[in-house]
Amino acid sequence: MTVRSLQHIALTVPDATVGKKFYSDFGLEARDDGRRVAMRCHGRDQDQVVLVEGNKKQMHHVCFGARAEGLVGLKARLEKNGTQLLDAPRETPADGLWFRDADGLLVNVRVAEPAPWAPAAEWKINNPGHLNRVGVPGHPPRGTAVRPRRLGHTLRFTPNLEQQLDFYTRVVGMRLSDRAQDIVAFLRSGEGGSDHHVLGFIKSDRPGYHHASFEVANVDEVGLGACRLLDKGYRNGWGFGRHVIGSNFFHYIRDPWGSLVEYFCDIDYIPDGPDWQPRNYPLEDSLYVWGPGVPDDFGRNFEEA
Repeated sequence: MTVRSLQHIALTVPDATVGKKFYSDFGLEARDDGRRVAMRCHGRDQDQVVLVEGNKKQMHHVCFGARAEGLVGLKARLEKNGTQLLDAPRETPADGLWFRDADGLLVNVRVAEPAPWAPAAEWKINNPGHLNRVGVPGHPPRGTAVRPRRLGHTLRFTPNLEQQLDFYTRVVGMRLSDRAQDIVAFLRSGEGGSDHHVLGFIKSDRPGYHHASFEVANVDEVGLGACRLLDKGYRNGWGFGRHVIGSNFFHYIRDPWGSLVEYFCDIDYIPDGPDWQPRNYPLEDSLYVWGPGVPDDFGRNFEEA
């Protein structure tokens, strides 16, 4: 296996200043080096979203971390697969292996592991038979700062679901966690324990970027973060609700170019080993178990053909 972690995503956007404002309002912090803008989670030494200016909004590349010995095996599998190795783009120079996936998306796998992220206080709730919070109010202070802890996963549109799953499992070294028919599928890192998914694909007529998802401390921060963005005039995406596949609570907000950004908490974690068997969920479980109805445009690919 190869991939250990999702390091960052990079987006080409028509105006990096607009993107910087949006992600700052979302709760990330900007690091501007003149050629690009890197957004980070508070107190975490790792780029999470890299913004590069271009003619239209699209995903520039996705970056994964691996061990040094893992890159050797990946290079051999790429060559056996007939996948061309590329030079790093001038606008995002970095080491590691660069190549394109089955849909043509640029992928970078480099020697890296995720930086530590700030722990959150234990979220104590009272439910029948379990008094976990006694003598203190449970509501958050109104001024609680919502600061995402890390980039958890990203989801892509694809017209080639099976080809993408084959490429990322057989060649890149990831593992299929679960899927829902031919609609959506989720992959986790191929080495060690992992969130239920770090990469997902949803069926579309063409490739594109669907969303990036950031972990926050608890359900309150999911709600507070989304409400504050709505108050600032950003468009609602979908939420508040809970997924079936991955189990996480969610709320999505539209970015300035129509793509989605998600606050999440409480995602399933899969330990290393052979015990987890991927399930093929029915269509009704593909997106959620409860929440508002799925908006008509949730599965719409806003990227230009």
